[in-house]
This record gives sequence, structure tokens and C-alpha cells, in this order.
Amino acid sequence: MQNLAPIALFVYNRPEHTRRTISYLQKNQLANDSRLFIYSDGAKTEADKAKVEEIRRYAQTVTGFKSVTVIKRETNIGLANSIISGVTHLVNDYGKVIVFEDDLLSSPYTLQYFNEALDRYAANEEVMHVGAYMYNLKAQGLTQSFFYRAATSWGWATWSRAWKNFEPDVDKLIQQFDKAKINQFSIEGTMNFWRQIQQFKAGKNNSWAIRWYASIFLKGGLTLNPAHSLIQNIGHDGTGVHSNNEDIYQVQVSRQPVTWFPSVLQEDEKAYSAIKQFLKNRKGSLWQRGVRFLKQVKEKYLSK
Repeated sequence: MQNLAPIALFVYNRPEHTRRTISYLQKNQLANDSRLFIYSDGAKTEADKAKVEEIRRYAQTVTGFKSVTVIKRETNIGLANSIISGVTHLVNDYGKVIVFEDDLLSSPYTLQYFNEALDRYAANEEVMHVGAYMYNLKAQGLTQSFFYRAATSWGWATWSRAWKNFEPDVDKLIQQFDKAKINQFSIEGTMNFWRQIQQFKAGKNNSWAIRWYASIFLKGGLTLNPAHSLIQNIGHDGTGVHSNNEDIYQVQVSRQPVTWFPSVLQEDEKAYSAIKQFLKNRKGSLWQRGVRFLKQVKEKYLSK
């Protein structure tokens, strides 16, 4: 794999998360031969300025990659706009991209997985997205990697040929859905993907990820995923812009490389069933939900 994909890392105001994310990336096989682009959004408030500047100073010292380029936004354009513009820029220049945010710990084999998948499916139009995170699935006998319909946003990669299908206009997306498609899109009602679309329409979120998944879904696209997660998200500690303090999606990062990739371009029924089962039961019993809610309320109160 000589023609490695560039890595886009989007950061804002969490210096310690950023350091940990980069330290894990540096331990990846292929890191030394990969170009890293760090996109630093401008401060939204005066209170954020110090941390934004701290991250930018640190970013200038980062080594362990073929090259490190720091892109400093003069103003705050928000995570969605930062990702959309950064991904567009890199796929236009390199034809493909690997995308990280500032709260993702990777396996030593994550970059290897991304680059092999990007090479393997480069000419397969149906494959539009490569994800590295996967839920803690309980099913036995899953293949090392599989195709699925939904796109995960915690460590992912794509090609320029797929990204050109990204539709940012939520109204254009909504008008293509009917009742049957909404059910399929929402994994038979087990995940709130359609509600996320509605919330974006209502101005209650600014998610690029739900629009990207919808774009893939409406094109009949596939996403490649590992059976055992190659990413751990450390942003569910209450520090993230779009995350709560919770452990539903915590996983053990795989310490093994992915060496098997599917040759049949269709959604894996066994993996789909396992994911649907996880999503259906992810919040636990009413008692467990109540305990989790009280814990979140308590931590929110104590943080004030």
C-alpha cells in the first residue's frame, strides 16, 4: 500500500482528548507513511480561546507522520461545516480520506484496515463508506468485517467517487423517503436515525453524519465495518458538543488486524440481525435506564 490515504483530524477545545487521540494514531502501523491534516476550528467564545490556542501550539509539535499540516480556522464554523469542507478538500486532492475527531482512540491496526479497504473497494461504486467503530455485538460467528447499511461516524473513510453523493440539503433528502424507507433507515425502529433527520430539519442538531448516512442509504450504498471495534470513543464523558456522559457504546478495542474482507457486495444478514438486537436492547431495563438517568443528572449538577 504505497498510496496511503491522508488522515483528517478535526479538533476544537479539548487538549487532553486531542493528545490521547494523536498518541494512539502515532502507534498505528502506517502512521509514519501517512499525511496528517489537523483542522482546528476557531473559538466560538472568549472562554474557549485559551484551549483552542493550546491545541494549536501542541499541533505544531506533532511528529510521527510523513507530514503534519495544521489548518487554523480564523472563525468558528462548527464541526459539521469543518468536516464537510475538510473532507471535500482532501478527497478532491487525494481521491480518498480517513477521518478522525478529537476523541477517538484507535487500534494499532486501524490505519491498516482503512487503507486496505480503500484500496480493495476503490472501484466498487456500491461501497461508499468504511467505518472502524462497531458496537459490542454478542453474536457468535460473525466474519471479521462485513457490509451493513448505516454509516458510523467514529473513525471512517471514503472516496471522492462516494463523497460526491453527499447531499447537505435535508429537504432534498426527506422528500425521497416513504414509510417503508424510514423503517429500513431506522433499522426497523431500533435506532433514532429518522428522528435525527427531523431534529436537523427543526434546527435542533447540526449533524453532518446523519445527512451522510441518508445520502448513502438513498443511493443504495454499503458501508464496510469490523466485527470487533477498532475505535473507542472517549468523548462520552460530558465534554463533547454532541455527547452525553454514558457508557452504552463503550467497547474493547480489538488488538488484532482485520485480515478478511467480504467479496460479495451485499448487506450481511447475520451482522444486521446482531446490530438490530444490540440497538433494541442497548439501554437495558427500565431500572438500568433510571439509574443511568439519575447518574447523568447528578454529574450535570455537580459540574456546575
